[in-house]
Amino acid sequence: MSNKSTKGIWKVITASSLGTMIEWYDFYIFGSLAVVLSTKFFPTDNPSAAFLSTLATFAAGFVVRPFGALFFGRLGDLIGRKYTFMVTLLIMGGATFLIGCIPGYKSIGFLAPLLVLILRLLQGLALGGEYGGAATYVAEHAPKNQKGYWTSWIQTTATAGLFVSLVVILLTKGILSKEAFEEWGWRVPFWISIFMVVISYLIRKNMVESPVFAKAKLEGKTSVNPLKESFNNRFNLKFVLLALFGATMGQGVVWYTGQFYAMSFMKTVQNIDASQVDTLLGMALLIGTPFFVVFGWLSDKIGRKSIMMTGLLLAVFLYRPIYRQMYDLTDSKAMKQGGNPVIPESCKEVGSPVATVFTEPDKWDPTVKNTRVFIESKSDTTFSDGAKFHYTKTDTLYLAKELAYDFKSNTANEIWLKYDTYDRSGALVHHKVKLKNGLKAGDVPAKTDTLGTVALRQFTDGSSAHKSHEHGISTRANIIVLKNIGGEVKWVLVFLVFIQVLLVTMVYGPIAAFLVEMFPVKIRYTSMSLPYHVGNGIFGGLLPAISTYFVTTAKSIGNPEFYLEGLWYPIGIAAACFIIGMVYIDRKINTLHD
Repeated sequence: MSNKSTKGIWKVITASSLGTMIEWYDFYIFGSLAVVLSTKFFPTDNPSAAFLSTLATFAAGFVVRPFGALFFGRLGDLIGRKYTFMVTLLIMGGATFLIGCIPGYKSIGFLAPLLVLILRLLQGLALGGEYGGAATYVAEHAPKNQKGYWTSWIQTTATAGLFVSLVVILLTKGILSKEAFEEWGWRVPFWISIFMVVISYLIRKNMVESPVFAKAKLEGKTSVNPLKESFNNRFNLKFVLLALFGATMGQGVVWYTGQFYAMSFMKTVQNIDASQVDTLLGMALLIGTPFFVVFGWLSDKIGRKSIMMTGLLLAVFLYRPIYRQMYDLTDSKAMKQGGNPVIPESCKEVGSPVATVFTEPDKWDPTVKNTRVFIESKSDTTFSDGAKFHYTKTDTLYLAKELAYDFKSNTANEIWLKYDTYDRSGALVHHKVKLKNGLKAGDVPAKTDTLGTVALRQFTDGSSAHKSHEHGISTRANIIVLKNIGGEVKWVLVFLVFIQVLLVTMVYGPIAAFLVEMFPVKIRYTSMSLPYHVGNGIFGGLLPAISTYFVTTAKSIGNPEFYLEGLWYPIGIAAACFIIGMVYIDRKINTLHD
């Protein structure tokens, strides 16, 4: 469709966008449910390690995307765009459905994370072939000088897929109880995917091949070896590298910072309730998504380079101020200093403390049975703007002996632990807490004093790298905060995330047309797919894991601004990409293959 006619192009846009959106949905529900999945497919004794392992598995899907780009890009340039991205759709949908069927770590052990990893890799391979096919297919139907506008509709699908994944998760959580969702309901978003994939497959099945590719094939001008022509040709390889380091590398980190890192930051650093985070992010995405089309259309008028480079530069200078403001909005100390005090009468305990007991052989002396007693208590605090903070405090007691129950009873239904600790002033403090596990087979809970009045030495440095003591010791309490924000803070957060989404639309809206125009028809699918998926899959996909590692490391060494350290990665990559793009990208590049 090289003339100005747009007859039938909306059918092309709808069929391509729907399938691509579903593939992004499949890909991103894993990331949206990362916190829950870390407790299902990985050991739960170290939550931070489990979460990092989940992010690493999430990132693995991104790392293999370039290999999918090479494999399916080659097929797309040999046999056609249509059939190739029909195959990728089926692979993605099948892998997603099966992730929802895998038993948890408690059932099959390390086989669970292994199977998840394999399916995640299949997802990455499929997505590596999908995007290039959809973007090329639409661009080759679009009229000359309108490619930015029409391909920008494809650019909305990644954000739309994330948005739909959030909506499905929120609806599932709303329909099911919290217990049911955590037990099995988290699988539903994975299962739903199969129905959407079938519908998209039936739509794509009735599509015709790209007219540009069909013409090239009819004239015998298609490539015999797309990989060799794309990467062994020094002239073409130069453009592949320029596309990567001057455009997609920066675009990738901006995309994932503005959407996925923002979501992870609110959930794991700000500790905002997950459902509320999904709602806030969903609102920002809904407002920001139309700007993909706006900037795609504008790039047809003033050029792709100026818009993308402006987005990169703004990201470099705005990320740290934005995230500092986000953190301060929900930091209790900053809230109080900003005139948002705690309502004194709102501070109260929720329920009674409960204890959980774990007994295991000592690592150095197997004849010694070590017992860890986790004592959990909950409390609530409300601020003047309506924000509610829910605190869960866990004290850990260590004993170099196995707990013995004094007697059995057929009538009593509780076990109580009594213990004493010394506070920082040296005063003796008496404690009594209900036990919620620890019974052996055949035991009936009995009211008994299990620990007696042993005085437990209290350590306040938080260190747990020690052997248990016969008389017991306790570590400093671990406090987890879950926040429900309210008032104008909610809208300020939506605005701050929207600004990040706006930067995403600037760098991502024009990128499909930019890449398509760089390469000739016969090797277009292969040549544009590789830099796109290296930029997004490697540089962008590794961002959550790398940035989270930076944050946790900075926090462990006591850096007061630990929450900003994860931003150095996207800022550095975006800055380098801006410099390379400004120096080496020439407007003539995108008119070579009009």
